[in-house]
Amino acid sequence: MIDELSPGQQDLLESRLRCELSLADYVREAWAVLEPQTPLVWGRVFDVICEELEMVTRGETKRLVINVPPGFMKSLLVNVFWPSWEWGPQGMPALRYITAAYEQGLATRDLVRCRDLVKSEWFQERWPIDFKDDQDQKTYYETTDTGWQFAASVRAALTGYRGDRVKLDDPHSVRGAESAAEMAETRRWFSETLPTRLNHQGRSVMVMIMQRVSVADLSSMAIEQGWRHVCLPMRYEPDHPHRWPHDWRTTEGELLCPERFDEQAVQALEKALSQTGGSYAVAGQLQQRPVPRGGGMFKRDKVTFVDTAPACTRWVRGWDLAATEGAGKATVGLKLGLTSDGRLVIADVVRVQKEPYGVEETIKACARADGMKVAISMPQDPGQAGKSQAARLASLLPGHAAHFSPESGDKVDRAVPCSAQWEAGNVILVRAPWNDRFLGEAELFGPATVASGFTDQIDAFSRAYAYLLLHRSTAQGFGAPPTVA
Repeated sequence: MIDELSPGQQDLLESRLRCELSLADYVREAWAVLEPQTPLVWGRVFDVICEELEMVTRGETKRLVINVPPGFMKSLLVNVFWPSWEWGPQGMPALRYITAAYEQGLATRDLVRCRDLVKSEWFQERWPIDFKDDQDQKTYYETTDTGWQFAASVRAALTGYRGDRVKLDDPHSVRGAESAAEMAETRRWFSETLPTRLNHQGRSVMVMIMQRVSVADLSSMAIEQGWRHVCLPMRYEPDHPHRWPHDWRTTEGELLCPERFDEQAVQALEKALSQTGGSYAVAGQLQQRPVPRGGGMFKRDKVTFVDTAPACTRWVRGWDLAATEGAGKATVGLKLGLTSDGRLVIADVVRVQKEPYGVEETIKACARADGMKVAISMPQDPGQAGKSQAARLASLLPGHAAHFSPESGDKVDRAVPCSAQWEAGNVILVRAPWNDRFLGEAELFGPATVASGFTDQIDAFSRAYAYLLLHRSTAQGFGAPPTVA
């Protein structure tokens, strides 16, 4: 009975109960063990992150991505406090964790801090856990209950390790996000290697916490794949493309955590990031949308969203074919429709990075799904090789209206007609998981950014619209068709 306990025993029991019931309370109590000289500054944002991690522990969430600015304890919460909370207060010392960051040293640092916490007198007094003496290194250690933790770098092979929890903490460096090839390799690792490292496909979970650095970062892939997405920008934006429905803020510009970053501190951060990375750095790292608000040639607020595509008089799927697999380039097929009143409907976007056979299978699958009434427009390289490829692709699409033509002019010039329709408010977008990546590329697109390599979707959009212009009719109010050389 509690009444029979000494005051010290009663305090210890109450402490255990608080920690077992709440990850946030556990963090508050354990903080002094790791940071005895630093006061804990708490804000509502930390309650939200803890609550989301609790949902993962309870099995309610299997895939979680949290976008949060730097300076919000994301590494401590996800890599130090949460695993030790599951091992101790939640009674799960057999769980196995893989922690990956863009630099292995960062993941190793967190594993060491987690081990220090678990081995502390404060922790052991409440939840005794033993470690195996022969498996107790900085990058890998085991409990006597068969649980373990392993630190790795993003894009590592991970051979021999399968985790119950696979955690990604800032998987991209800011500089690495500027390399299309590096981003492509990271995305390939995320889609091909990481899923094979789960201990149990039905029960194991993946958690990613990061600041946005690019429209092609791993957050974009997680969002496209339907992960639970918690987006917490530094300043509240009612029209944020990923506005979290449970965001407690209601006022434009309201700060995420004024207890930690007040207006003066946030302005200093914005100024520092602007000086080094311009408006893109502020938009990505602080606001969690890696394009400036409003965009460039294609502004997000000019497009109309619908749940179902309206009736169209003509449909086409325009393709942009990657020359080689990987290297940041993707093959993209964009399905575009034309309404009777001249508006454009983007109904579907397929984006893949595959070898030639995989690309051909994707094109055939899209053609089957679209049906015979949807035309197909594909680029044709000059010379005999281009003719042979066109013949090969045409043979795969019997009965379909497949058209091949060379590209003319540069990417920006080809996109100008699309941009004009977009700016005029004549573009409709069907809501779907691919919207984020498409709009991200669209907002980035322009003369200064085409060198990044992330133009595939706008290239496909340009081709599809060029086809519709070429095959327009006077009956639809478009006038005479253009002259084709």
